[in-house]
Amino acid sequence: MPDDDVLAKWIAWVAIGQALHVAEILHAVNPLGAPPTNDAAKLDAVELLTQKGADPWHRDGWMFQVMSWLAAHVNRPGALIALPHLIHAEKGLDGLEIMLDASQNVVATIIFEDKATENPRDTVRDDVWPEFVKFESGHGVNRLTQQASGILAAAHHPNPTAAVNKISWNTTRRYRISITASRSTPTSRKSLFKDYDTKVQGNIDRRKAEVFVVDDVRVWMANLATKAIAQVATF
Repeated sequence: MPDDDVLAKWIAWVAIGQALHVAEILHAVNPLGAPPTNDAAKLDAVELLTQKGADPWHRDGWMFQVMSWLAAHVNRPGALIALPHLIHAEKGLDGLEIMLDASQNVVATIIFEDKATENPRDTVRDDVWPEFVKFESGHGVNRLTQQASGILAAAHHPNPTAAVNKISWNTTRRYRISITASRSTPTSRKSLFKDYDTKVQGNIDRRKAEVFVVDDVRVWMANLATKAIAQVATF
């Protein structure tokens, strides 16, 4: 991940509706520069980055989903990933990545679960594992199909409908957890992701997990949101 100021700028760009611009910069398609915007988009972005009431969870969760999306692009240049939602607590997948082979066939569909939380183990056990078990049992194919179709169409796949229709969800599903925690050591990660291999069985490449280490996630997220709002004002 970049430093906080650069991260705040990228989050601000996503908040004004320019995620594609950010992705192109990360993939070295476009040079670094300010994306086009207008006053209405900037007002919407500030609202998205502003805590609602006493509960910061929805805002923090949205920003962390953007961070997960950014990290996925950095880790896999040219990745085909669904654009971030622009609504707090949007129901549906936190993220979905499509991997293609040389013949443009789908070989992997990676389901994201992104959690900015003060209680990482409880969140993994009580929220993430049940979601993964549902997908493993065959639920959610309609959501996966719709997201996959949109990703492939946006990437100018020659025949996104045919590609999605050929997907075998049972064999292509993979999973990726991104979560906040106060530490990340071999021992802490073993405890944090305990039972992953029983909830999602099979080869290890079906199970990916990433930890974002932060001491006080709410304070850190609040500071990041303030920096992102300041960036919006410069556009």
